[in-house]
Amino acid sequence: MFPFYSAESWHLSFRRNYYAGNLIKLMMTHMHKLRTASILKWVSSNFDKNHFRSTRTPIHPIGYFPIVQNPRFYTTKRDSVTQSCEKGDTTSTAIANGKSDAQISRAIRKEAENALFDYLYFTRYLQFADAENMSKNSPHFLRKLVKCAGNEKGYGGSIARFLRYHPINEFEPFLESLGLKPSEYSPLLPRNLMFLIDDGLLLHNYAVLCNYGVARNKIGKIYREATEIFQYRVGVLRSKLEAYEELGLSQSDLIKLVVASPNLLSGVVNAMLFKVLEKLKSVGFETSWIIGNLSEENSYNWSRLLEALSFLSKMVCSDKQLGELIGQHPHILFEGSGEKMFSVIGFLLKFGSTKSQLCSIFLQFPQIPVVKFVSNLRQCILFLNEIDMKVAEIGKLIRFHPLLLGSCALKKTNTLLLHLKVGKKSLCRYIQENPQELKNWVLGKRLRPLENRRSITEKTMFLLDIGFVENSNKMKVAQKAFQGNAWEFQERFDCIVEAGLDREAVCKMIKAYPLILSQSKAVIEMKIDFLVNHLRYPLSTVLTFPRFLTYGIKRVKRRVFMYNWLKDQGTADPRYALSTVVSCSDACFIRKYVNCHPNGPEVWEDLKNKIHLEQ
Repeated sequence: MFPFYSAESWHLSFRRNYYAGNLIKLMMTHMHKLRTASILKWVSSNFDKNHFRSTRTPIHPIGYFPIVQNPRFYTTKRDSVTQSCEKGDTTSTAIANGKSDAQISRAIRKEAENALFDYLYFTRYLQFADAENMSKNSPHFLRKLVKCAGNEKGYGGSIARFLRYHPINEFEPFLESLGLKPSEYSPLLPRNLMFLIDDGLLLHNYAVLCNYGVARNKIGKIYREATEIFQYRVGVLRSKLEAYEELGLSQSDLIKLVVASPNLLSGVVNAMLFKVLEKLKSVGFETSWIIGNLSEENSYNWSRLLEALSFLSKMVCSDKQLGELIGQHPHILFEGSGEKMFSVIGFLLKFGSTKSQLCSIFLQFPQIPVVKFVSNLRQCILFLNEIDMKVAEIGKLIRFHPLLLGSCALKKTNTLLLHLKVGKKSLCRYIQENPQELKNWVLGKRLRPLENRRSITEKTMFLLDIGFVENSNKMKVAQKAFQGNAWEFQERFDCIVEAGLDREAVCKMIKAYPLILSQSKAVIEMKIDFLVNHLRYPLSTVLTFPRFLTYGIKRVKRRVFMYNWLKDQGTADPRYALSTVVSCSDACFIRKYVNCHPNGPEVWEDLKNKIHLEQ
């Protein structure tokens, strides 16, 4: 049994036996890769003349798996300093130096990368590409390393000295460089290993995937979801990849499949995969299209995908419809390996939807993720339940309007009740009569109070009574233009008729200009009085020029008074109608009338001031 040394004696033994004997060989091997200054700096910081011995240790590349390894004379147990760095207990040092995670500069990070690269490449003898990948793609580990070094000046040298005396857990930067976050790789760290060379099978299978063409930052997902494949014996992983190629998959397609579904490399060849591919090919899809719709962020269960595909095949009437459905909405099948699709089907079947209705729903499915559709559907059901709608009515809405409910991300119930200013019972009735209104209550839209249903009915009856056609475009325009209750519109309508006009003529006038009734009764009466008693026009002028009632009194006064002054001066044609004088724009009126007299602009401004003071 080999003894365990103290930290100091371990360091001396390790450096003398592991470092010294390789200096000449290492310099000769890597001379073409280094600048002279870099070599001298590295030699001076890592070696001294008292540490040279004749012991020679072979340099093994990453992925090399020796049959017999040399015995180790030191323990793989973490020392206290390394443990404190790994746990992040050096925050006091970082704070003292004024450096936090977010404040590490680019220059300091570059120094840390170089120091870690030198350690992994020159000291640990990892391959150049692997050492470079680990040093450049493990930012979290680098931040911990900078904290542990704790030297404001010369971080590169400080980190190099730290690494000389404190061995690191090499699995941390290795797994982080493969695309895993610290929270993801922490449970996957080996318990009794610190150095990558101690896990030869891991390095060998990692090298197989790299050489096959799998991107290094994608291998982390494979490691997380199918760790067992990294313990395959030499040649096993390569044989599995070749087995899939022999069944017709190209190398590029297989790489995408393996990243999207790492479990394909576990156990024997996955027969379910080829059944899914064969079924999709039978309805017109190529392998490249199928793999193109797989997301590397997700994982796939091919048995469940086959079940989902079989269910869709039974639900639709023909392979042509199945091809159209999957072609228009591939996410229905692939999202969650069909699990989300079954959630939607379960919801709809529970509320009484039929097979033909399900088929119609999926053929018209909105272009949103299935998981979002399910979330919206649940939110709508929760909302309807919170406003005390009966279960039977909820089921009716879901059966007849499933796509509407699944497309609406509704606001919270309390928010809707507060801003719509309506009770729960009234809201239930309104939704049953106007389900499409739910589209106006989604997140991001402004809510407006609902008008009382009785008031809407009375307003509609009033419009029908004066001659509007039900559900016509003019009816819709009038409903939007009218602000107020039906009795107010009736009162305004009656005041025009009571002024001495024929009812039928007034009805035609309102149909042509519904905005007339958007004014109050007092304003309409004042305009009619001004027209007849001040301007001395006959009442019938309202019928020939109904827009008169939509103009303001100030505009009419100023135009008419100016026109009358110009007539008195003999510069305006006395035959112009009231509509001609009032309807034109200000610019046109000034050019055509005001500027016809030298004193016209001055009189125009005086009228403006006088009318303003009167008001």
